[in-house]
Amino acid sequence: MTAAIATPATENGAAATENGAAGHQQSVPADPQSGLRFGRIPITNVQPVLEGGKFPAKGVRGADVRVSAVVFREGHDLLGVTAILFAPDGSEAQRTRLTAGPKGTDSWVGVLTPAFEGHWSFAIEGWSDNYATWAHNAQVKINADVDVDVMLAEGAELLHGAARDTPDEAAAGVFQHAANTLADDSLNVIDRLAAGTSADVRAAVVRYPLRDLVTRSESYPLYVERDAAGRGAWYEFFPRSEGARHDSQTGQWTSGNFRTAVDRLPAVAAMGFDVVYLPPIHPIGTVNRKGPNNSLTAGPADPGSPWAIGSADGGHDAIHPELGTFEDFDAFVAAANELKLEVALDLALQCAPDHPWATTNPEWFTTRIDGTIAYAENPPKKYQDIYPLNFDNDPAGLSAEILRIVRLWIDHGVRIFRVDNPHTKPVWFWEWLIGTINAERPDIVFLAEAFTRPAMMAALGRAGFQQSYSYFTWRNTKEELEEYLVHVSSESAGYFRPNFFVNTPDILTEYLQYGGPAAFKIRAILAAMSSPLWGMYAGYELYEHVARPGSEENIDNEKYEYKARGFAAAEAQGKSLAPFVTKLNNIRRAHPALLDLQNLSLHESTDEATLVFSKHKHIAATDSEPARKDTIIVVINVDPHSMREGEVNLDLDALGLDQLSPDGTFIVEELITGATWNWGKRNYFRLDAHMEPAHILHVRS
Repeated sequence: MTAAIATPATENGAAATENGAAGHQQSVPADPQSGLRFGRIPITNVQPVLEGGKFPAKGVRGADVRVSAVVFREGHDLLGVTAILFAPDGSEAQRTRLTAGPKGTDSWVGVLTPAFEGHWSFAIEGWSDNYATWAHNAQVKINADVDVDVMLAEGAELLHGAARDTPDEAAAGVFQHAANTLADDSLNVIDRLAAGTSADVRAAVVRYPLRDLVTRSESYPLYVERDAAGRGAWYEFFPRSEGARHDSQTGQWTSGNFRTAVDRLPAVAAMGFDVVYLPPIHPIGTVNRKGPNNSLTAGPADPGSPWAIGSADGGHDAIHPELGTFEDFDAFVAAANELKLEVALDLALQCAPDHPWATTNPEWFTTRIDGTIAYAENPPKKYQDIYPLNFDNDPAGLSAEILRIVRLWIDHGVRIFRVDNPHTKPVWFWEWLIGTINAERPDIVFLAEAFTRPAMMAALGRAGFQQSYSYFTWRNTKEELEEYLVHVSSESAGYFRPNFFVNTPDILTEYLQYGGPAAFKIRAILAAMSSPLWGMYAGYELYEHVARPGSEENIDNEKYEYKARGFAAAEAQGKSLAPFVTKLNNIRRAHPALLDLQNLSLHESTDEATLVFSKHKHIAATDSEPARKDTIIVVINVDPHSMREGEVNLDLDALGLDQLSPDGTFIVEELITGATWNWGKRNYFRLDAHMEPAHILHVRS
């Protein structure tokens, strides 16, 4: 947009031209900058901003939020850029100076850290940095013997004004002393300039910058949620398998239930998990029930898939009779909470053919031309035991019923819902449902099980899903992982929180099928160390790796049958990954840097299969503890079949190191083995996938 510069008008209203002739009539605005898109200091490309602020960016209590902007101005005067965080009540909660990005990009970046949940906002300020501009120009000109007296006088006037306007007495004294010295022509030029650019002056300017032409961007929304929305370790198991008994003589199974499944909870808690996730616990349909390995014919004793919800025993608001009663479920939730475990319940919005809704509300489904209700398909996969819902025939009625169901389970202690296939329902519905629930209960968390197109996954995040399954499961090589870790930790972090599940009941990747125990250890390290959210499905710790031929699904899939596992016996025999998983989760709990998403930095290694990343966090002082830094470096061989060696080239700035030893080193503690080493910018490594495939290093401050 081009702004016309108005000229003074003559008495008869015609604009006077330079030669006195009348030109085109123009109005004279009181402020020529009023109403323009650009302020005095242009501020563009503010992040994280979702669609101009239509949706709030995501934050978690106490987690660093990476903010950035492109800020510039005309000419050569230097700039300062500040990010401001506003609390839900509108008060200013934090102000942080941003640092310049790569030269020539005019980009600026920094972090804000909201302290508690709620609807926050932030803005960016750009300003002329009067002191930095003077100091730079003075250094250049005085060294060249150009305008020496003028530069010293300008510095004296600038710092005298700073002394007058600074509220801090000590800083004001520093400024005044420097101003007096700069103005003292009895001293030599070098000493006068040194006084104006001393470390004390620069430190005072950091605390009290000399700002001019301050320009503020719009304020943009930031929705900050509780820990479980963006942090946590998840463990999935089927209650019907925990405590299930198999009669070897008859071949019949007796289902486990909530009372027997309680016995598994202490082991889950002992491994350091925060969430126990249960597949659907509702009655399972009998019509078109699937048999073992997704076969079309089920025997009379086959339990069927829990995702085929509904029978004569009820629907989504009922519990499968073999699992127990609502009283039993409440006792299970209470036992989990006693162990500091939250229960996540599957919200699978689909029905078996004999679900009560198929009779009472057939309009909630899609009817084919022949009058039958369409079953679910994902060609070439067919799910004859499941009817998908149709939200277009009666959106108000169906939405109200689902809202009732979600509220019911919240009343029974569920605060987390793992939502099955949300990408097969309209996005508007999720925006409405999650918005309605979170308005009532901001503590309720929804996880999207959405392995689908990027645009849909992004939309679900914007619509309100606090977290989502991700493509991590299929990112295996160093290059794939580097690209994806950068994407989720920076490019999409404003709207998408990835939960790095290493496996699920029906996802067993080729990497795990053929990588041996080393593959299981590598994937657990990657998930637990790179993402504040990670999860695993029961059996992972036992290295279950045999797939149904031609698929990425476990053979004898637990979705369709009971499974009894000897967890304790395997651990006693040294054939379980559980002790290592426990160590990983303990490391996560001890190191806050691992529980933020946006603080990941990549580093170079000379080996094509060795990935190196770090996570760094500055922890503010509290009433009981001083400020400190937490930094973790992970060096991991992602090839499960080999030994790798090479050299790590660290970006020391990303590690937040205040200082190095005289020899350029710092101390790291290897958190897996307990060893300590001196590391520097370049470091040799040797990692055998069959022994310890990774170093997890804590940088000692």
